[in-house]
Amino acid sequence: MSIERINKGDNLSQSENIVETNIDKLKTLFPEIVTEGKIDFKVLQEVLGNELEEGEEYYRFTWAGKANARREAQKPSTGTLRPAPEESVDWDTTQNLYIEGDNLEVLKLLQKSYAGKVKMIYIDPPYNTGKDFVYKDNYKDNLRNYQEVTGQLDEEGNKLSTNSDSDGRYHSNWLNMMYPRLRLARNLLKDDGVIYISLDDNEIENLKQICREIFGEENFISQMALVNNIAGRSDSKDIAIAHEYILMYQKTNQYLSYGVDLTEKQLGEYKHEDDIGKYRLQGLRKRGSNSRRQDRPNMFYPVFYGINDNIISTSRKSEDDVEILPKLSDGSDGCWRWGKDTLEKKIHLLEVNIVRTRNEYDLFEKVYLNSDEGKKTRKLKSYLLDSKYTSDYATSDFKKIMPAKIFNSPKSVQLISDLVKNSSKESDIILDFFSGSASSGQAIMEINIADNQNRKFIQVQLPELTDSKSEAHKNGYDKITDIGKERIRRAAKKIAEENPEKAKNLDLGFKVFKLDTSNIKGWDGNPANLDESLFDAQDNIKTDRSERDVLYEILLKYGLDLTLPIEEKKIESKTVFSVGYGALFICLADNITNKVAQGIGEWKEELAPEVCRVVFKDSGFTDVEKTNSVQTLKRFGITEIKSI
Repeated sequence: MSIERINKGDNLSQSENIVETNIDKLKTLFPEIVTEGKIDFKVLQEVLGNELEEGEEYYRFTWAGKANARREAQKPSTGTLRPAPEESVDWDTTQNLYIEGDNLEVLKLLQKSYAGKVKMIYIDPPYNTGKDFVYKDNYKDNLRNYQEVTGQLDEEGNKLSTNSDSDGRYHSNWLNMMYPRLRLARNLLKDDGVIYISLDDNEIENLKQICREIFGEENFISQMALVNNIAGRSDSKDIAIAHEYILMYQKTNQYLSYGVDLTEKQLGEYKHEDDIGKYRLQGLRKRGSNSRRQDRPNMFYPVFYGINDNIISTSRKSEDDVEILPKLSDGSDGCWRWGKDTLEKKIHLLEVNIVRTRNEYDLFEKVYLNSDEGKKTRKLKSYLLDSKYTSDYATSDFKKIMPAKIFNSPKSVQLISDLVKNSSKESDIILDFFSGSASSGQAIMEINIADNQNRKFIQVQLPELTDSKSEAHKNGYDKITDIGKERIRRAAKKIAEENPEKAKNLDLGFKVFKLDTSNIKGWDGNPANLDESLFDAQDNIKTDRSERDVLYEILLKYGLDLTLPIEEKKIESKTVFSVGYGALFICLADNITNKVAQGIGEWKEELAPEVCRVVFKDSGFTDVEKTNSVQTLKRFGITEIKSI
């Protein structure tokens, strides 16, 4: 047995290969389509029968560059995320992430570690007004393009910061930006996950078209109207625009909304109280459609109320019992909301009262504010109208913790809070890959402190340079990401000061990572490095990279969570990392001896993980020590040993 070397092009030297994953899914569904390891499309067509569209004219949505955008979503990334503990808060314990980088590459890098794990995505992408920034991807080398874009200059020194409406591919540029990102985002969602996308009139119809294709028309939930300027914008032409939109799609039909907090008016309806708690009364008679006796005859039956003993029953117990029937306002026969069997099971939830206007007894259900199912909530409406959702309120809220005028049009924390409440709970992960001023990061921490839960966030933002003449730049914020990170720090500090006891158990930190080329020579695929030796005989780790840089790249490429617990120990004076309580051991030191392998084996026995893997640096030991180390690890039951 020898150590397997991870080479360029191997599965572990790059992000998830989505094409290979999709092919594997097809092979699983239709094994007969595989011939000598390849897909036989003729057989696939036969399997699918007549479901293929072969005509020239059929309903579809396309634009210039769509094929390239689709291919780009499937192309693996050879980049990595480098840790920045010095810019983080509670690095060793937090499970929140703040990632600086082009979100296209970042989404690719997250595919292995977070596929199917994100409960909710909220994004507020560029609206394509002709003035805002649009990511112009270079599908040949996105990492190099990212390095140019973060300086906001292309190779000729031209500005890349806006998508002018004079551009012949004005809408296509925006669609080419959004399409691959949304395809990758969908992969990250759990089966019961949901995505919210904020947008205005400029691209809403195009967005709906690509979302139908990516998420499926059957998974559309709502196009909500968000009233973000109640008075209307006086500078808008012809019509004073008062709203924008939030488009909502589920990944599959498994999604369920949790609802949002009741309004003060709704809370006031719970004016009754008993030993169980506060409740309101809801008539048991069916209202609205299908509420007549002939509509649901089995729901029409008498209920008897004992005036003397206050007992409710479906059968008469005494001659004095009052018979109650479901009567409509015109005196005709109606029906109950419950069948007789259900009523008998829930009879303890019923109450009888005299309706003064009719001077007769009627039946009511006790609806408790708090029950075994949790606190009562209300559904979000298709229009979102609340002063706390407006742009003015969001800006005012932002100024409470950050310097004034350093960020234009931050999103409402209260708006995002309600979306998060509606779609997540407990320890769910919420992703925002156009995070801007980090409104969603603040919102998630505030919700967690309010309901004592532990949702986690992943914030992704391009480190755009702020204008040298802007208030942000004057206040020391050279990049948009500087604003986002500082906002989360200050929001966390404010939460901790206002809730000292509850904050002790709350995650108010975040780990910062930054997109960069691979730490391993030969893995990054950068054409600019071809003059260098791809695999240096002495050391194939780049000289400006640390062991911790390489450690997290290995986590990404193995598909491990970036917030897994990592323990560091010295074995024979060499640094060894244990990831996930022994699921993975990594040693990137030089001059490794068999004694290091012995120490790793003993550590593994102490932690007793279900699965254990070990990664070394290939140039870290001699051939003799390598052979001896393999045999030692094998004695401890460790058989997956790789080197880089």
